[in-house]
Amino acid sequence: MEIKYFRLIKTIAEEGNIVNSSEKLFLTQSALSHQLIVLEERLGFKVFHRSRNKWKLTEEGEELYKLANEVLQSIEKGFNNIKHIKEGSKGTIRLSTECSTFYQGIPRFIQKMGILYPEITIELTEATHQSFTKLLSKDIDIAIVTSPSSSKELLSIKFYEDDVMALMNNEHSLASKKFLEASDFLNEHLIIQSFPLSTVSVYKHFLEPNNVDPIKISAGIHTEICLEMIAANMGIMCLPKWVLTPFKLPDNVTYKQIGVNGLKRVHYLVVRTADRDKKYIDDFVSNFEEDFSSK
Repeated sequence: MEIKYFRLIKTIAEEGNIVNSSEKLFLTQSALSHQLIVLEERLGFKVFHRSRNKWKLTEEGEELYKLANEVLQSIEKGFNNIKHIKEGSKGTIRLSTECSTFYQGIPRFIQKMGILYPEITIELTEATHQSFTKLLSKDIDIAIVTSPSSSKELLSIKFYEDDVMALMNNEHSLASKKFLEASDFLNEHLIIQSFPLSTVSVYKHFLEPNNVDPIKISAGIHTEICLEMIAANMGIMCLPKWVLTPFKLPDNVTYKQIGVNGLKRVHYLVVRTADRDKKYIDDFVSNFEEDFSSK
């Protein structure tokens, strides 16, 4: 039975006559009467007892009226839910990361999200080593970090794990080793992309726990300059292979495993706990996890 017939029955029953009902349904009296006749013919029973001043539901009509209320209320509730979902789908996400290298691939992801979710605006902010502070102060909405937050106000979502490798010149003294031990870094020049050391995975998760401090640590201004330093055999740089995908590697460099079991780096998306159930945040997180799992 079509929805229009439920509205027809409900309106006539509540208005009590065809004149008022036609005005409320924006139909002529003849059109309304015709629809009711068609309906009764299909049903095989009368829905209303007609009189000039008052239309009254038949016994069968009473049941249809109850059903009409249930159906129309259910439809209204459903559309209200959809409205709330659509309203929750709109939002602006200010995104930051603790390391500028992780911005690689983000513009492409933002472009993809713009097509799939035009009501979500994603703004890239500069990399920061104070991600948690900025999240709590609401300066940013999502941060990409390599260490989870311990705050109950923040939720850390693991989305990606990669292998940190050591990049060095083929003629480096350690190039013949199958893997590097922590002690191998003692007399080495470690080239990192930025300070502080607390955000440098090889230092935080491999060297510091083994009480090893390289003889020299310096930060390169750009990845290209770091690669030139490696090609010139001026030190060792540690990072995942995917980070260097956009760059042309010099022919005279090689990768080495760090530690006997390798060095894993875990990435987290951190959001405010209060925001996690917002649909536009959930849409971002689920798509980000899916996109970066294919790296």
